[in-house]
Amino acid sequence: MPVHNADIAAIFNDIADLLEIEAANPFRVRAYRNAARQLQTLAEDVGGMLARGEDLTRLPGIGKDLAAKIREIVETGRCHALEQLRRDLPPTLTELLHLPGIGPKRVHALYHELDIQTPAQLYRAARDGRLCELPGFGEKTELKLLDALEAHLATTRRFKLATARQYAEPLRDHLAGTPGVGEAVIAGSYRRRRDTVGDLDILVTTDDAAAVMARFRDYDELDRVQSLGTTRASVLLKCGLQVDLRVVARENYGAALHYFTGGKAHNIAMRTLARERGLKVNEYGVFQGVRRIAGDTEESVFRALGLAWIPPELRENQGEIQAAAAGTLPTLVSLGDLRGDLHAHTTATDGHAGLEAMAAAARARGLEYLAITEHSRRLTMAHGLDARRLREQGMDIDRLNAKLKGITLLKGIEVDILDDGSLDLPDTALAELDLVVAAVHSRFNLSREAQTRRILKVLAHPLVSILAHPSGRLIDQRDPYDVDMPHVIRAARQRGCFLELNAHPERLDLLDTHCRLAKEEGVLVAISSDAHSEADFDNLDYGIGQARRGWLEAGDVLNSRSLAEVRRLLKRTERA
Repeated sequence: MPVHNADIAAIFNDIADLLEIEAANPFRVRAYRNAARQLQTLAEDVGGMLARGEDLTRLPGIGKDLAAKIREIVETGRCHALEQLRRDLPPTLTELLHLPGIGPKRVHALYHELDIQTPAQLYRAARDGRLCELPGFGEKTELKLLDALEAHLATTRRFKLATARQYAEPLRDHLAGTPGVGEAVIAGSYRRRRDTVGDLDILVTTDDAAAVMARFRDYDELDRVQSLGTTRASVLLKCGLQVDLRVVARENYGAALHYFTGGKAHNIAMRTLARERGLKVNEYGVFQGVRRIAGDTEESVFRALGLAWIPPELRENQGEIQAAAAGTLPTLVSLGDLRGDLHAHTTATDGHAGLEAMAAAARARGLEYLAITEHSRRLTMAHGLDARRLREQGMDIDRLNAKLKGITLLKGIEVDILDDGSLDLPDTALAELDLVVAAVHSRFNLSREAQTRRILKVLAHPLVSILAHPSGRLIDQRDPYDVDMPHVIRAARQRGCFLELNAHPERLDLLDTHCRLAKEEGVLVAISSDAHSEADFDNLDYGIGQARRGWLEAGDVLNSRSLAEVRRLLKRTERA
């Protein structure tokens, strides 16, 4: 069975989790975490690289030991190091680490003192009041855990978009290779570019449904067939992802694609609109009585209802139908609109490539400028820069710009916002930069009032250009912190500074709803990769998907502008 990058990343994260519970060397733990992070977003499949005889140690954060483990996993589907750890500790302990307030030390105590190995066991212990027996577990902790566990145990597993892509597209390509297949497309929340995907809907057009069904049933990553008919099937992949397949007639393709793409509320609204106009719309077409009047293409479905074609990302019943009727749909931003990237790291802090390599990688993707924004000194784990090292890097950037062709590096910093809303570096150091990206990296649990006050103070600082990953969320790992985002967005408008849409697939932050609010308030959004390696510039595509869900057009995006215009806007921010 093929092994995907996401499978290897999951193994490395499990190793890191178990090592943390065992209180292993933190540098060893971080090596596995960094490797997993790289693999989760790496566009190229490492199995294919190995088949071509490529050296995996050229990848960021992959040394000889990790490269050997990757080869072992690809060739055998197993990892001896993980199996050894699982012999020492129950593998289910890693699930406990995903609960709020539960770190490795607490997991160690839960296991050794109360023999708790699973979230369900932890729930029963918290419900019975047994956690108070352990040091560091008070009554408030117990109550918070109960709430978190109830939510965790009730939630259906969802896959981050970047992870789902590693399974979805090979399967789509596998089905597309069936003789006689016309279209093979992934619909549903995947096509709408939701930040997480619960299952996959795949549509295929063919005159030989039996051949497609046979090829689907024999897919080597299939775990269980839940149902299998002549034109419909539902299966579970070995990774846990459910896939629903529909084989449709070519003349019904557009209607089926619309039906299986739209969110539930969008589809209900479309059916309601059709009834109001004396029509019926379903997965087979648009009907006037018994006469079918549209359905071969999506455009024909919308046209039959008097609407312009609605981009998939907008199909959530958030005003897109009314805009389509009025001819006011936005021309959504595309990857080709981006002319620069305003958030990237190098080996000076926790990146995996130097200045020149990052510049070359950005230029290869058609970018004209790249802001180098290392972490500031408070992030000691990331080797954050102090004022002296920041100034030295600025001189390195000046020297490199003198010989670079086709791209310009901007001098920046991702400076920590301290607990009181002040910045981690002095103004004298920040004033020498082209831009200052301010970020919250701590104290996520402040009250709404305190968190909002903290961020508003930063936005009032005359040297701050961009607020990074404004909600602080990590998908499936950390909820957004509690902050009055409308107030924050209005403050950014009044000050004339900008908000980041961090394109890393674990963040996708701004949320789509806040992108739309920023657009309405006239606040420009910077779609930034947060690249830590050359491959991470591919993250920009995920940011584009999130921006499109937020109704953003090229004119709403700061880095869709030329370098000269971006410099002018950044200077205007400083003057404000």
